[in-house]
Amino acid sequence: MKTRIPSWIRVPVVFFIIFAITENVMDYGDKFAFIEEPLVALFLVLVFLILVAIEGIVSAINNVLYQSLDDAAKTRYDAKLNEPSKLLSWLKTTYTKLVGTKPIEEEHDLVLDHNYDGIKELDNDLPPWWLYGFYASIVFAAIYLARFHVFNGDNQYEELEAEIAQAEIEIEAYKKTAKDLVDFNTVTVLTDASDLKAGQAIFETNCVACHKADGGGGIGPNLTDKHWILGGGIKNIFKTVAEGGRDGKGMIAWKQSLKPSEIAQVASYVLQFQGTTPAEPKAAEGDIWTSEEAPIEDIPTEVMEVKTDSVITIEE
Repeated sequence: MKTRIPSWIRVPVVFFIIFAITENVMDYGDKFAFIEEPLVALFLVLVFLILVAIEGIVSAINNVLYQSLDDAAKTRYDAKLNEPSKLLSWLKTTYTKLVGTKPIEEEHDLVLDHNYDGIKELDNDLPPWWLYGFYASIVFAAIYLARFHVFNGDNQYEELEAEIAQAEIEIEAYKKTAKDLVDFNTVTVLTDASDLKAGQAIFETNCVACHKADGGGGIGPNLTDKHWILGGGIKNIFKTVAEGGRDGKGMIAWKQSLKPSEIAQVASYVLQFQGTTPAEPKAAEGDIWTSEEAPIEDIPTEVMEVKTDSVITIEE
């Protein structure tokens, strides 16, 4: 017994539909999921074998049912099976109309009087698809002329500039919600109460052992004075927390344990210690930090070197 769609077409089509769904659910970028996950490969193999088994079972049942029919029923079934599908009939009819050709039996009505060594020429009309396309191009040209040359519509450069401006707005809006995009160059001091509270929780969990809860310092340096070993300010603190302290000593790098947004939170919280009085302050270490926005006259003259984002050297 034959079917309209053979099994060698049905099985691969269903398999690749399941494969596409699996790839969409388990996205591994440019790589296929079964390359990164061996279990996915095993799952796909089992799916293929199950599809083949189902196809075999269904085919066997259909053959048994077909053999149980009498000759008249078999004849009716075969006749119905051999009827062209409605979709194929519609496609064939539509194609014939678009091409506009006549059956070969009617070509004698189109033959011209020209005869070149037995070669005859047919007087065919232009194909409808070409003719309709030509009319559509005329309508498009008229609309284009009015839109861009009469009413001065935006050209491709102006459209590009508008799209770039809109993209920049969307990027800025995205950055506000995607806090983990922050890095050393883009970090700013967080002042929101929820961010500072989260920074406090991170500090109390990971930092009090070395800096104490009030920032007075223990194994680590005092965070309440104006002296900084690796530079103060949100950018330097962010970098120190992320990358760690000096080579061979000092704080470990926390970028493997904390997200960039969490590092920004704890760095902002550390700045809250500035100017406070701890219970047992550790002696100052490093150099006095003055932000690069501070006026020169505000820097103590006894300080020979002040570390900023760019080093400023002052001589008496």
